[in-house]
Amino acid sequence: MNIKIYIAIISICLLSFSKVMAQVALKNTTCEMLENPLGIDVLKPRLAWQIISSERNVMQTAYQILVSSSVEKLKANEGDLWDSGKLNDQESIHVTYNGKELKSREKVYWKVKVWTSAGESIWSANNYFSMGLLYYKDWPKGWIGFDRAFPWDNIKTDSRLSARYFRKEFQSTKEIKSATASIVGLGLYELFINGKKVGNDVLSPSPTDYTKNVKYNTYDVSSYILRGKNAVGAILGNGRFFAMRQNEKPYKIKTFGFPKMLMNVNIVYTDGTTANIDTDDSWKGTTDGPIRANNEYDGEEYDATKETTGWNKIGFDDSKWAKAEYVQEPTGTIEAQMNENMKVMNTLKPVSIIKLSGGRYILDMGQNMVGWLQIKVKGIKGKQIKMRFAESLQDNGELFTANLRNAKCTDLYTLKGGEAETWEPTFAYRGFRYVELSGYTYQPSVNDFLGKMIYDNIKTVGTFETSDALTNQLFKNAWWGIAGSYKGIPVDCPQRNERMPWLGDRGAVAYGESFLFDNGRFYAKWLQDIRNSQKEDGAIPDVAPAFWRYYSDNMTWPGAMLLVTEMLYKQTGDVSAVRDNYPVMKKWLAYMQDRYMKDYILTKDSYGDWCMPPVTIEFGRGKSADKKYPSELISTAYYYHFTQLMIQFARVSGNDKDVKTYEFLGNKIKDAFNKKYYNDKGYYASNALTDNIIPLYFGMVPQNNIDQVFKNITYTVEITNKGHLSNGLVGIQWLMRCLNDYGRPDLAYTVATQKTYPSWGYMVDNGATTIWELWNGNTADPKMNSQNHVMMLGDLLIWYYENLAGIKSESGAFKKIVMKPEMINGLNSVNASYNSVYGLIKSSYNKTGNQFNWTVTIPPNTTAQVYIPANNKNEISEKLKSIKNLKFIKMENNRAIYELGSGDYAFVVEKR
Repeated sequence: MNIKIYIAIISICLLSFSKVMAQVALKNTTCEMLENPLGIDVLKPRLAWQIISSERNVMQTAYQILVSSSVEKLKANEGDLWDSGKLNDQESIHVTYNGKELKSREKVYWKVKVWTSAGESIWSANNYFSMGLLYYKDWPKGWIGFDRAFPWDNIKTDSRLSARYFRKEFQSTKEIKSATASIVGLGLYELFINGKKVGNDVLSPSPTDYTKNVKYNTYDVSSYILRGKNAVGAILGNGRFFAMRQNEKPYKIKTFGFPKMLMNVNIVYTDGTTANIDTDDSWKGTTDGPIRANNEYDGEEYDATKETTGWNKIGFDDSKWAKAEYVQEPTGTIEAQMNENMKVMNTLKPVSIIKLSGGRYILDMGQNMVGWLQIKVKGIKGKQIKMRFAESLQDNGELFTANLRNAKCTDLYTLKGGEAETWEPTFAYRGFRYVELSGYTYQPSVNDFLGKMIYDNIKTVGTFETSDALTNQLFKNAWWGIAGSYKGIPVDCPQRNERMPWLGDRGAVAYGESFLFDNGRFYAKWLQDIRNSQKEDGAIPDVAPAFWRYYSDNMTWPGAMLLVTEMLYKQTGDVSAVRDNYPVMKKWLAYMQDRYMKDYILTKDSYGDWCMPPVTIEFGRGKSADKKYPSELISTAYYYHFTQLMIQFARVSGNDKDVKTYEFLGNKIKDAFNKKYYNDKGYYASNALTDNIIPLYFGMVPQNNIDQVFKNITYTVEITNKGHLSNGLVGIQWLMRCLNDYGRPDLAYTVATQKTYPSWGYMVDNGATTIWELWNGNTADPKMNSQNHVMMLGDLLIWYYENLAGIKSESGAFKKIVMKPEMINGLNSVNASYNSVYGLIKSSYNKTGNQFNWTVTIPPNTTAQVYIPANNKNEISEKLKSIKNLKFIKMENNRAIYELGSGDYAFVVEKR
């Protein structure tokens, strides 16, 4: 063969191969749903990846994973820990490691490539994870701290405790290959090496019930440690460990002791030897530092005149510091923290500053936010700046603080004098929009302040925008409220003396949140908190971790465990969420049945439809919403719904033997429920909106009664309520989906866009930039009246995404997608996206005259059933390719149904 022809053929082959390879790539590779995590304690971690391709109909057909003990071996394609070989499998999420046993502190490198219908990918980028300290013996022998208060503390009445400072110098005598710090700092910590803060986390670690488990964090500190002398330092704050109210209601409030720390720094030298720097009594410590007090409710007091420059560097004179003391360890098991820590995730500049009487100023951030305030100030030594925080103002321009109850929400900063000083808190956050400033000898400027928004380091994965301005503002309010509530636990509110992880607040709300935030690890951690809070008899509390001992026995608050488990499985495909929690849920349901079920009616409830709106805005003026109206109807309906979830969970988790038990029990409950509560006029009990919605949405209504029950629901909303809702926390979790799924999306939209009381729009119309706790939040008794409380979102966000945008998982965590946006008069466009575990899903449509334009993106390795609004399929064209190439299923209810593979599509419907 002519050499030139031979070279040409080879070139063409190589070009074709490169083209095929270029059509498929991999991104967003994760281990345990985290990107390159350090210090994990999952012995067989799960790996995942997303496929990207500009081609259509891309499906994975096989994959190969290489896991190596060094990056050099990985680059050489040597999987000495695990080489999966080519496995013919479509799975690309939660793929379990199946290699050699992993050991404490071992760092592991991995990559993956896939084969698809569009060709073979190149290898992914090199990834890594490291194992944590897997055995108790891996940790140092000693926790250190000071288990007592000092003369400047006041713990009898105010839980006013100063921060603990610890330090130690050490030698690193050889060339360093790597160094890792593993730390448990309770309640909160900041870690320094050679004067530099380690990492950019704040308010770490995530809170737990420390009698059950404590979380440790792991950092790569290779770049922090020098050859020769080094210094390590740590500051300990109170957090939830030294509780915010030590001696208030001890029967209710759980506390755990004084701050304490356990830490190991493991250094690996290039010659293969190692060294460990551990917490022990060779450390030095003091409580007489600049952080004089730190309390999540009350704020932080900082005296800059107490600063000791260089305390966390080598050469500092610590002769006046005390010897660190060995203290008792917490009883909780030491575990790796598998969810993200908090960080400063956003910054806000104030919009205005107004002078009040008495040398005071009001700073307006323009947004109800959660975090803290950074200040720049100049003045004489000893001068004190006082910052008081609140969500809103009174009519006279003063702070409105009545809804804070006895939370002081105040920071105090004492100047050291001289040059301009910049300060922000270390261990205290709060919810606020307004700040009262005092102590200034000059007019401060808005440029002297910066708001720092703090929440768990969770990605925003959803966008949503429509042609309706109110809907857009509500979505924005929801985002701010949800983000601010992520504090290692889902707190109910960020401002008053509560900030508790109430289970009832997050039932359906957590599901809606999942379209906005990548919160899988966050809620998996919370489910562990709930598991750990279960009593031996089976009881689950209303608050978990059980910082408050509320075990009131009801279905709707503890039952959030089942709803969150369902959400994690449905949205992320996390089977372990079902498997790990199944025994706890089963035990709790048996406990409630044994204690409270009589003739298949669950006779125990606590809250009823919590915080229902008063009949009128004036009727609720000055009245407390803290009233309970227990409902056996609600508790029984929820028990039935949970039997149906347990049937699903049993099948998923391999507990098939339980299916018949829950089927039998569910049928008995349904029969008893209808016999007791159904009225022949087509409604349940007193015909209250929630009393009808939940049995209908839960599938409890006999087939021949469905139309009449739904007719009563629509009559209540449309006629009696004049297009408004009348639900409390329980009913609002199902309202929008119930109206939509039974044929009235138009009525759901009417409810969602009302601006008069009671409605979400009423909140916005009255200045809300987050979501209120109460429908009448501007007139209710302030003692229970948070202005940042996500519980009343109900299923609004679910409806936004699944029904307005048409982004819904049919099965397999969006492996199969249903895209069926509702066509509602008055809503002309929706533009939404959601980054699912498989990749980005987009739905963007607009209606103009007789034309409907809809662009859709479906991620590789998934399929979607798409419902295009049209009178017949001949009205539909596709801009990017011929519509004839797409798989048409059928026409149904003025929708052309197509089954689509991955890719971008642009549909145009010309109505004739």
